[in-house]
Amino acid sequence: MIRVLLADDQTLVRAGFRSILDGEDDISVVAEAADGEQAVRLTREHRPDVVLMDVQMPGSDGLEATRRIAADERLAGIRVVILTTYDVDEYVYGALRAGASGFLVKDTEPAELAHAVRVVARGDALLAPTVTRRLIAEFAGRVSRPEPSPRLNALTEREREVTALVAAGLSNDEIAARLVLSPATAKTHVSRIMTKLAVRDRAQLVVLAYESAMVTPGWLSSDGRPR
Repeated sequence: MIRVLLADDQTLVRAGFRSILDGEDDISVVAEAADGEQAVRLTREHRPDVVLMDVQMPGSDGLEATRRIAADERLAGIRVVILTTYDVDEYVYGALRAGASGFLVKDTEPAELAHAVRVVARGDALLAPTVTRRLIAEFAGRVSRPEPSPRLNALTEREREVTALVAAGLSNDEIAARLVLSPATAKTHVSRIMTKLAVRDRAQLVVLAYESAMVTPGWLSSDGRPR
């Protein structure tokens, strides 16, 4: 059973999400929070698998709450998904830097919401949609004077290639097809890369790739593929 915590200051939004998720056989909403402070406290209390976190809440906002959850070693393995009203939100990239595993637009379809929870719960990041790649590219471009991270020196040439494709939002299967590898080999590459770079998930790997200038916003074509 996937345990979910909902953090949103709007009661009706939380009620709608709870109704959708509790209707799934493998998902259960274990707690609700109306602000960031409550979200952190209830996350520590209930230890959910996934936190659906609104950004703009009174008091301690979702960005600060995400940062605190991601920085708490006792909460390692808990994934935060940012909820946003718009498909391009200036807070989202900051949330990914703070430790979020991806984001969802609040008007997403019910089936997509449940699917997103399952994706994040199994350790993947919500980075596949083209809009997400566009958002990350746009706001990563705001990072001033990106410099290569010394951690990247630990990667082989093949691992650098795989990292760049992850940064484009490609799934393991898509990476395998592009590099003529088996899906299992692509998955092994990604897992090894995350271990070497000490990043918690694919979202953090994407952030590191952009901030280290391994890839740049212009490196992606209009359909979100590498040029």
